[in-house]
Amino acid sequence: MSTATKPTNGTDTADLAPVSTESLAALLVATERPPRPNAIRTSLTFGWRAMLKIKHVPEQLFDVTAFPIMLVLMYTYLFGGALAGSPREYIQYLLPGILVMSVTMITMYTGLAVNIDIEKGVFDRFRSLPIWRPSTLVGYLLGDALRYAMASVVMLSVGLIMGFRPDGGFQGVLGGVVLLLIFSFAFSWVWTMFGLLLRTEKSVMGVSMMILFPLTFLSDIFVRPETMPGWLQAFVNNNPITHLSSAVRGLMDGSWPTAEIAWSLGWAGLLVAVFGPVTMRLYNRK
Repeated sequence: MSTATKPTNGTDTADLAPVSTESLAALLVATERPPRPNAIRTSLTFGWRAMLKIKHVPEQLFDVTAFPIMLVLMYTYLFGGALAGSPREYIQYLLPGILVMSVTMITMYTGLAVNIDIEKGVFDRFRSLPIWRPSTLVGYLLGDALRYAMASVVMLSVGLIMGFRPDGGFQGVLGGVVLLLIFSFAFSWVWTMFGLLLRTEKSVMGVSMMILFPLTFLSDIFVRPETMPGWLQAFVNNNPITHLSSAVRGLMDGSWPTAEIAWSLGWAGLLVAVFGPVTMRLYNRK
């Protein structure tokens, strides 16, 4: 049975085409649904969303530009003369380590971004979409991977100006940066978990700094472990940041530190295997 709508604003009924329930149903219920986007496409879409945030808030680039430059200048000229005789000699050892330190430090912003979106209620909308569930989190990590690459380019450019000369050439530098990006992508899952687990942005930052400071400073980033007390060497030599910085330093020096590269990739795989499922379980239950 068809029913026609009645005008409510004084419009002549002759000017309106009759609308039946069948015609409305035909308009509202499509015969063919659009294809569901695959996991890669949705992950890249959310990664692009993360980059658009930087476009609208360019101040977010401070941590991948000014902060790395400040670290390189400060530590090179502060400790170079005392530890290596001159800043130019010290930067050959320091720059790969500072590169690792800077990039791993900014991985915590992934957790902060996730926590902020949860507080704003954006994640509730994402969960209602017919997409691959992990793509939201993977998109954050992909967007931040580009920021890590930007920080690496900035620091290497400043280092070359200050006298850093990698014996490994372009291939060694590229290999070190790629290894660093792989590890940082895996490391970001830790902070993503904290972004889902903790209630406020300040809590995420506080816990992240409490973990990052011992890992980065108690490593071989600034000095060789042989100069440290024996009890401290036991921690430093088994620190994942030590393995990573040694691997990146070796690649840039022109060598192939197989053991350190294997350790770094092993740590990356372990981080994803442990914190990836935990993060997704928290996301599904949040």
